[in-house]
Amino acid sequence: MKHDLQKLPNHIAFIIDGNGRWAKERGLTRSMGHNAGIKTLDLIIKECFYTYGISAVSIYAFSTENWNRPKAEIDFLINAFRKYVSKDFLKKFPEAKLNIMGDYTKFPDDLAKNAKKTIEATKNNTKFTLNLGINYSGQDELVYAVNNIVAEGIKDITRQTIDNHLYTKGQPPLDFVVRTSGEQRLSNFMLWQIAYAELYFPKTYWPDFKKKELYEALKEYQSRDRRFGAIKE
Repeated sequence: MKHDLQKLPNHIAFIIDGNGRWAKERGLTRSMGHNAGIKTLDLIIKECFYTYGISAVSIYAFSTENWNRPKAEIDFLINAFRKYVSKDFLKKFPEAKLNIMGDYTKFPDDLAKNAKKTIEATKNNTKFTLNLGINYSGQDELVYAVNNIVAEGIKDITRQTIDNHLYTKGQPPLDFVVRTSGEQRLSNFMLWQIAYAELYFPKTYWPDFKKKELYEALKEYQSRDRRFGAIKE
């Protein structure tokens, strides 16, 4: 598929919101909403990689606060992650590297082991990177970075030092963040990386965010004048 967009982000992030409300409006269970959301996730990641050539995609899939949700919903999501970080990932995104943001060791042992195997199996893929945020918190990521800096005995700390100790070290800066469902907040997502990112809050629930909606989002990004604090004459 060809597109007519000239200016695209190198790194795009999605806060995938609205699965539950999408399901409720249709008389479905929340798990059915998440299942629909997973199908959208596959579609949008593939579009970003293979249609638009966006090299890094970050997904906020499960926050540290999401453990407070009903057990049945958590169990469904854990099973979904179990499939997503296993051999399914290699089939869906053969040119992509899997990078997990968050402490995935808090999940069941088999999920954590599969995640580790897939991360290892894809570590040399350089064309695309999928950052999957599970058991993720932006504040915890900063604590994680600081603790590692302290453990390494680094005294002269710069912005680059912190960049080099985040889950996204070595990746392009975050350019564009899309949060679906109309909510206009960041919910503790990539707080360091988001500093100069453009933000976009479509009212569409995540399961309904398809190719057309992605194209409209990228058109919006293309219209933004990114000055990074400077003034253009």
